[in-house]
Amino acid sequence: MIELKNIYRYYDSKFQRNFVLKDINLNIQEGEFISIMGPSGAGKSTLLNMIGLLDEPNEGSYHLFGEPVHQLKEKKKVEYHRNLIGFIFQAFHLIDELNVYENIETPLLYKGIKSRERKAMVADMLDRFNIVAKQDLFPNQLSGGQQQLVGIARAIVGNPRILLADEPTGNLHSAQGKMIMDLLAKLNREEKMTVIQVTHNENYARYGHRIIQIEDGLISREEVKENHKAAVVS
Repeated sequence: MIELKNIYRYYDSKFQRNFVLKDINLNIQEGEFISIMGPSGAGKSTLLNMIGLLDEPNEGSYHLFGEPVHQLKEKKKVEYHRNLIGFIFQAFHLIDELNVYENIETPLLYKGIKSRERKAMVADMLDRFNIVAKQDLFPNQLSGGQQQLVGIARAIVGNPRILLADEPTGNLHSAQGKMIMDLLAKLNREEKMTVIQVTHNENYARYGHRIIQIEDGLISREEVKENHKAAVVS
């Protein structure tokens, strides 16, 4: 489903080339839960943004569902991003001027979904995340955990096939963090949604079927759960 081959991302300064990602080769199957770990500045978020079509490689190829993303025109990439990918940000990135209902509805507006269908889809999210009573509140009236729930609801309301999460528990206390991780695992298990998360938390990383370690822009190690290894082989 996701195939990255010989991916490089770098920035040229006056005297040298600064590498963010170096020779990344990674295959992710549909329905997997992948955790990406590594120190700050290792290139984790850049890799996630590249998978999510928010950034582009300088070199290498990226195939998504068999399509060569690195060769697609911008309009097609935007279409892919809107229809296939949901993104959860560490800093929530909710729109301050919109209430909870409107924040969740926003991606559906971009997709051109009709009003009646939008209402049903947003109502389902509000009910699913137990935030019906919060629908008229604005982001600054919510706790961090509530804001992240709204961010997740917004990310999945359009039924994406891929859910990307950049430090989804980074601003939350432990009880909220576990709740979010349990939710991601449930989406992966029950909705067959492919989940790719960046995390510093080793316990949360172990929710993944595979843990990809990145250091200095390189994939340094990969750990595969035994039961997942058996499932892939069979």
